[in-house]
Amino acid sequence: MPLQDLTPQLRTRLSRMERGVGWFVFLATLLLLLGFGYYLYNLASQRGWFVTKANFHIYIATSTGLNVGDPVTIMGFSVGRITKIVPWKPGTRHNVQVNFQIFDPYFRYIWSEGSVVKVNPAGFLNQRQIEVTRGTNGYAICVTQPITVFTNLDELKSEVDSEPGQWQLAQEIFDAHSNLLFHAYTWLTDSNLERIAALDLPSVTAYNNRQRDKNYVVAWWHPREHAYMEFTTNEETAWLPVDETPPVADRLQAMIGEVQNALPNFLALTNQITKILNNSAQVTSNLNQTVAQTHPLLNNANLFVARLDTNLNISISQTHPLLTNANTLVANANTLVGNLDTNVTATLINLATITSNLNVQVEANSNMLGSMAKTIHDYDTFVQGLKRFWLLRHLYKNENKTNSAAKNPPAQPVLSPKERTSP
Repeated sequence: MPLQDLTPQLRTRLSRMERGVGWFVFLATLLLLLGFGYYLYNLASQRGWFVTKANFHIYIATSTGLNVGDPVTIMGFSVGRITKIVPWKPGTRHNVQVNFQIFDPYFRYIWSEGSVVKVNPAGFLNQRQIEVTRGTNGYAICVTQPITVFTNLDELKSEVDSEPGQWQLAQEIFDAHSNLLFHAYTWLTDSNLERIAALDLPSVTAYNNRQRDKNYVVAWWHPREHAYMEFTTNEETAWLPVDETPPVADRLQAMIGEVQNALPNFLALTNQITKILNNSAQVTSNLNQTVAQTHPLLNNANLFVARLDTNLNISISQTHPLLTNANTLVANANTLVGNLDTNVTATLINLATITSNLNVQVEANSNMLGSMAKTIHDYDTFVQGLKRFWLLRHLYKNENKTNSAAKNPPAQPVLSPKERTSP
């Protein structure tokens, strides 16, 4: 039916429906474009399309568990991805080379000292993951600031004179005896340039701090050359040391091999344990028989001990009164000794007092002994005088004779030799 044949009401409704369908198509297209843009943005963020990237490579023993596009982490953050996994030719030094990229600013955490690539297990399905540790010291592995190689030292001196305090070394300098004289990043001054000129080096690598960083990595630190080396192509990569952990399957296989090797020894040990248990059971049965045989002896011993205990109790009960009397006697003896000690002590104290008093009196009367001696001498003289008095002389006659006889014994008669020998 032609549109002109429609009624005005149908025309109005149809126009409204056409506008609704148009808005729906427009909104659907807009949402589709927004979703596609968000997908592109995430893809660009994951692959680092709009940021500076640093390329690295490592050498590992096996590529098991690693795939192109797997993430690379630093401190737990996903900061890059694996770009290439290639085997080396037969007879070469290494097995597999793995190239990966790290995005800005995370590649600035990678320094010459402390940064190591760890290849660790990432699951139970033999998967592995690359993790780069943060550097602790040394020099940045990759730099975006341009470096300059000067083959003529006068040229470098003129650059330093034109911009003093802006040029730094981009290499390590050694003397003829391999002693380190200048580190990289050392400021170039007139005195340093004079010392460097005295070494007669073929070239010196330096960089200017005022030069702006590029949007790509221009050089990397070469540990063998002890200097920064420029990247000549986009395919060049910086080398990093690696600490590789064997895959889980290889570790399980090695563990199974060790278990298989140890299984015969384990079975032999099990057999020995079985023999020991059998011997223990036999010893236990023999011990039970021995205990059964010694049971009557133990009963007799128990009866003997019981009788001995009864007799001992009876003896103790009988001797108890004697012990009580002995205790009483000892207590009385202790009391008597105590009283005697007290009396003797008092007597000795009194005697000491008397002696001290007598000593005091003797010391006070020093002429007493002389008077007493004179008195005794006068008394003896008086008695001797009484013995010679006529009235009392007869009282002392016998005493005088006895004393004289004792002093003068009677003379013996003289005998002839015959009388002497006769009986």
